[in-house]
Amino acid sequence: MFKMIYIKKFEIGLRFYRGEFVGLVAPGKHWIFDPFGRVRVKVVDGRAVYLQHPELDVIVKSGALAGKADVYELTDMQRALVWIDGRFNTVLGPGLHALWTGYRRVRVEVIDVAAARPRLVHPELPAILASGAAGHFLTVEEVPAEHVGVVTVSGVRMETLGPGVYAFWKNVGVLNVAVVDRREMSVDITGQEILTADKVTLRLNAQFVFRVVDADKAAATTDDVRTVVYREVQMALRQAIGTRDLDTLLGDKDALAAEVTGAVRPRAAEFGVEVAAVGVRDLILPGDMRTLLNKVIEAKKTAEAGVITRREEAAALRHQANTAKLYVDNPTLLRLRELEAVEKIATAGKLSVVLGEKGLADRIVNLI
Repeated sequence: MFKMIYIKKFEIGLRFYRGEFVGLVAPGKHWIFDPFGRVRVKVVDGRAVYLQHPELDVIVKSGALAGKADVYELTDMQRALVWIDGRFNTVLGPGLHALWTGYRRVRVEVIDVAAARPRLVHPELPAILASGAAGHFLTVEEVPAEHVGVVTVSGVRMETLGPGVYAFWKNVGVLNVAVVDRREMSVDITGQEILTADKVTLRLNAQFVFRVVDADKAAATTDDVRTVVYREVQMALRQAIGTRDLDTLLGDKDALAAEVTGAVRPRAAEFGVEVAAVGVRDLILPGDMRTLLNKVIEAKKTAEAGVITRREEAAALRHQANTAKLYVDNPTLLRLRELEAVEKIATAGKLSVVLGEKGLADRIVNLI
């Protein structure tokens, strides 16, 4: 008819009579008169902090937990952060929660969450994110260095974030964090086949350099800034080349690049992008066109070489005529020239003079 219940110092007894909660049983030894087996005592560990029971709402409404446990009834727009003995423990979602306070140091922070406040800002955020339980309620987004993150909830822009790690509450709206690279980037445009104004098909290799200057505008207008700018530069190149003939293109690629840069910049600014420069690296002609162009260049160079040769020959003849006239006007200068020639011959080798014809010796004597 009597049964003994022993409850340790860190335990609490939940007493039920005929299945209904009637109160708490304090630590110690208790004799319970129960001849018909209608009394049931469920012993729970107070050190576990959380009181979990199918009839928790009945237990809370009875008022028996006053002074023994803290009760939190969280709405759909509320979350609770729980610290036990100075260490972060878990995140509590919507619902009824009871935490024993007599055996462990318990601290609870109730936070209101809504679409207007999707981000969790807390000085102990690293400790919260290190908890496995946080992943059920929080989404973690990282913004790398030299990037910015544009936050929108259900299509409404909320804020722009710098580099760092951020946590956002789940189930408070459709969250989107667009990470935008603020660094200067270089993009190659290769293998573009374009028809010139004089109906010559050529292959183009180009390059452009750009950077995002307005992350909010870039995130709001496109989901891929690189692709959008690539398309705009590509179209501008086709338009500029289509109005030029082949000779003009080959003669001044810098003018083509400058025109394309000027055409692209206003359009890129609509996406929050600044185009620093567009450069044309290669203009590649088809094989038959290269052969024909080489022949034209060869013929042009041959003609130029002929002109130069004739010019030099004429200059040489003029020089000889001037020299001859100088010798005619100055016989003594001609005699000195002859003596220099004899001296060179004598210095270069043995000089043998054969005197045969009468008068030849006289002429040599006179020459010497």
